[in-house]
Amino acid sequence: MADKIENSQEDGFFSSLASELFTSPINIALLGVCMYLGYKIFFPKRHDSGPPREPALPPLPKRDFTLEQLREFDGKRTDGRILIGANGKVFDVTRGKNFYGPGGPYAVFAGRDASRALATFSVGTDAFTDEHDDLSDLNSMQMDSVREWEMQFTEKYTYVGRLLKPGEQAHEYSDTEAEDEGSTKDTPERKSQ
Repeated sequence: MADKIENSQEDGFFSSLASELFTSPINIALLGVCMYLGYKIFFPKRHDSGPPREPALPPLPKRDFTLEQLREFDGKRTDGRILIGANGKVFDVTRGKNFYGPGGPYAVFAGRDASRALATFSVGTDAFTDEHDDLSDLNSMQMDSVREWEMQFTEKYTYVGRLLKPGEQAHEYSDTEAEDEGSTKDTPERKSQ
C-alpha cells in the first residue's frame, strides 16, 4: 500500500511538472532556450579553420638597413615580409599585414621610414622621402609622437635592426648579441644608451 502511495505521488509530481511546463507559452519558450543552451554547451560547433593559414615566416636575422634595403620589404615580394622604420629602428610588422601590407590602410608605410608620417599623422606619400630624414624640423610634440609610436612598435612587433644614416656602417650582430638585445630591450640600461 505504501508503494502505491509513493508511486502515485511520483506520478503526480511528474504529471504536474509536465502540465506546468507545457501549458504556459512562456514556460515552453524558456524550456526551448534551456535546451538550446544545453545543446550548445555539450555539443559545441567544430570551428572550421577556413582557408589554410599561411605558415609563419622564420625570424629575420638582426641586421641594419639602408633606406634602399628597407624598400625591398614592402610586402610585395614572394615571402610577403613587411618592415617599417620608426625613429631610427626597423621593425618586422608582417603580423600586421592587414594594416601594412598591399591594400591595407597603412600600406604606404611598408618598406619605408615612417617616422615623419607617424609624427604628423599623415598617410599620404608627401610624408616620405627617398633620402635620410633627420626630423630636425619637427617640434617637441611631434617628436614625442614618434617616440610613442616607436614604443608601440617595440611592444607589438619584432625589432630587427637599425635604420642607417648615410655613410654610417652597419653593425654585425652575433647570435648571442641579437638574443641579448631582444631580451633587454626595455631595461633602463638599454634606454639610456
